Amino acid sequence: MYSSLEQALLDLEKAGMLRRIREEVDPYLEMAEIARQAFDSKGPALLFEKVKGSRFRAACNIFGTRERMDFLFRDTLESTKTAVLFKSNPAEFFRHAGPATLLRAAKAGIRSLPRRSGSIRDFEECTLADLPQIVGWPEDGGPFLTLPQVATLPSDGAKILTANLGMYRVQIAGNDFAPDECGIHYQINRDIARHHRKALEEGRALKVSVFLGGPPAHTVAAVMPMPEDLSELTFAGMLGGRRFRYFMHDGYIVSSDADFCILGEVAPELKPEGPFGDHVGYYSGKHLFPYLKVKKVLCKKNAIYPFTSVGRPPKEDTVFGEFIHDITRPMVPSSLPGVEAVHAVDASGVHPLCLAVAKENFIPYIRPEEREPLELLKTANALLGFNQVSLAKYLMVAAKEDAGVKLSAGADASGIKQPDGIKRPDGKNQDTRRAQDVRGAKNASGALDARDVPAFFAHVLERADFARDLHFQTSTFIDTLDYTGTRLNHGSKLVIAAAGIKRRELRECAGDLDGLKLPVGFSNAKIAMKGVLAMQWNDGSSAAERTTELNGDAGNPGENGAHPAPENIAQLRDALASWEYHENYPWVSIVDDTSTIGGNSQMSLDDFLWLTFTRSDPAQDIYGLNERFVQKHWSIDAPLIVDATIKPRHQKALVVPDNVVLKSKEVLENAR
Repeated sequence: MYSSLEQALLDLEKAGMLRRIREEVDPYLEMAEIARQAFDSKGPALLFEKVKGSRFRAACNIFGTRERMDFLFRDTLESTKTAVLFKSNPAEFFRHAGPATLLRAAKAGIRSLPRRSGSIRDFEECTLADLPQIVGWPEDGGPFLTLPQVATLPSDGAKILTANLGMYRVQIAGNDFAPDECGIHYQINRDIARHHRKALEEGRALKVSVFLGGPPAHTVAAVMPMPEDLSELTFAGMLGGRRFRYFMHDGYIVSSDADFCILGEVAPELKPEGPFGDHVGYYSGKHLFPYLKVKKVLCKKNAIYPFTSVGRPPKEDTVFGEFIHDITRPMVPSSLPGVEAVHAVDASGVHPLCLAVAKENFIPYIRPEEREPLELLKTANALLGFNQVSLAKYLMVAAKEDAGVKLSAGADASGIKQPDGIKRPDGKNQDTRRAQDVRGAKNASGALDARDVPAFFAHVLERADFARDLHFQTSTFIDTLDYTGTRLNHGSKLVIAAAGIKRRELRECAGDLDGLKLPVGFSNAKIAMKGVLAMQWNDGSSAAERTTELNGDAGNPGENGAHPAPENIAQLRDALASWEYHENYPWVSIVDDTSTIGGNSQMSLDDFLWLTFTRSDPAQDIYGLNERFVQKHWSIDAPLIVDATIKPRHQKALVVPDNVVLKSKEVLENAR
């Protein structure tokens, strides 16, 4: 396979999957916007031959489509999957493995071992300032490396297979950084933290190597969620079809095939890093983080600088996630017994919403109508302590056993007769909806599908007992990039665990909204999906002012407008309680703008998910009918109400100036 990034790019070009940009491009905002437009249009990878202010070429959108990912790893993907299956479940592997499968696994194993090769003489020296100074968003604190492979060892002289390779953004200029310093932003629950802690305990500086480029498999390996006892370097060799080549220089790992290597020590103090337009769709703020005192910056003679541009999903990291999910799927049941499937929902910003299917077998002999979440709660706690899933803010867990359970026609679990024969305005039955993104509560095999978001939501909402099945974790940790909580890294989580037969019938009929009399300030109620409403809150500001706040063009988001006050929520509760269909729509989201929500489009669903789950903190922003505490457990009656309006504590949404958008579009068109 590939021994360099350039070899891979030439292969993409030969296959018609890469386009060259020959005119000079500006690294300030323009290149990142070109990358986003290329991704959004499902365009090819791009090679920039002239970057303003830098002698190096740059490349983006390398991993922008699944087709391109499969092409790059066409010779090794199946053997890598085979090796992962063997690692996750050896007994199951040998039960079904034939000679060809065993041979693939053996080859993958041989390729996985790192190999010493090369020397410092293969590189030239440059500076951080020589690199393309790519700034992705207007309020970013400076240029950032967005596809870095950050390598560390747990101790001086440690074996290479104990190395950690991760992807943590690196700020190479701006703020208070000197020319030989760069900020390294690693979030909570990252493996580099173990190595940093050990270095601090031993009173030494942690040596860090930052690689850019090299074979594409090295970049993928840096985002691979490997177990602690297995180095990402082994995965890089397997997926790349070529052993990871390295040498040691003054205690630093140097990737022999990388285009660039930055070598430095973590300084004893912290420095401000950020802001940075992040993959959740908002800026992350300026905060104190570790930084490197850079000792050397190495580059190959014809080095190519790879980058990506993150922002509101979907973006290139979405494709990474899908690709890795397909490879690691067999690892989930072996790592978390009882878990059948896990889906971190990309449209919600990944960590804000996680859906899971798990077993409910604690009492296997009870009837379906008696089944309740017990083992599911054990599994939910395991998920919230597992790898990156631990950063989930909303976790919805459904019982695998309920996939084929149905109620008698027209009755819910309590025997209450439910309306039937409901027709949509187009005359179709209400259940024949969202043909392009909803396939029903089960997939073709009859199993629950955690990746089918509307169907999964419907399954859970039909079964959830809101007096019993809402489980909060308050004053806990959340994703570093999530600013809905009380302060950096601090917030709350909510588990909704559902098991048993249906408690309610969900509806999706626009005519139902005619009877909903909303109090002052609430308007434009829309059906986001079956059983789910979204409504708009307006504190009296003009539409232009609300748009300004939503787009983040004014001060801090929400500072010019208030979110609903407690008395407003109380009025909404009363209105919902008197609505005859409140039980049939057990989820209500309050957002700043519902203009794009409603209908059968994927955009409507994505907007609902992004607005609801990136702008709410469970402990601060969830309400319901008849709220009460029973033995310290918070209980409500349906519907559950989520205040997902913009609040002063939130960060700005990401927006690019119109002139940059137009110029970037022009550059892409000229390259055709």
